[in-house]
Amino acid sequence: MTDRPDLSAAFEASGLLDVAYTLEDSPVGLLLLAATPRGLARVAYLEPGDGPGEVGEDAVLTDLSRRISPRVLRAPARLDATRRELEQFFDGRLTSFEVPIDWRLTRPGFTRAVLRATNRIPFGETSSYKGVATAAGSPNAFRAAGSALGSNPLPIVVPCHRVLHAGGGLGGYTGGLDRKKVLLTVEGHQLR
Repeated sequence: MTDRPDLSAAFEASGLLDVAYTLEDSPVGLLLLAATPRGLARVAYLEPGDGPGEVGEDAVLTDLSRRISPRVLRAPARLDATRRELEQFFDGRLTSFEVPIDWRLTRPGFTRAVLRATNRIPFGETSSYKGVATAAGSPNAFRAAGSALGSNPLPIVVPCHRVLHAGGGLGGYTGGLDRKKVLLTVEGHQLR
């Protein structure tokens, strides 16, 4: 087996690297992290298999190449800051992500407003679907807020796991309720 040279620096220097990505193990499973020169654009939970709801590396990369640019390359060094912040988050040493965010994979308008409102929920605190809908400017659109959260391309970093039902129930989570429980536990929540 021959080691392939890391061409990411050469591609970046020549302006040919639009989307850098890497894979990262975490307490909530394997993550695909992708960034553009603007910032972090995607955090994807990778799942084995090809059944409904299961997302593999190829599917995420195809989506990135279709929606951002076909110039996608595995370039782990470009995501060092994100990887470091995620590690600190899971160790309980980071309460607010500092990496810049590229919001282009979020729909403009209400969806983006919901995700930005969600991004302002402090570490260790939660909100409700109605709460983020209100913060996004549409208090009665809590169901639409749930849909917006379900399309979050940046879970963990844009903390949609902090949004619960009004009565305190977990609600849904694109990554699955087991992952949501882990993330809330990392932030010190005592789950029923």
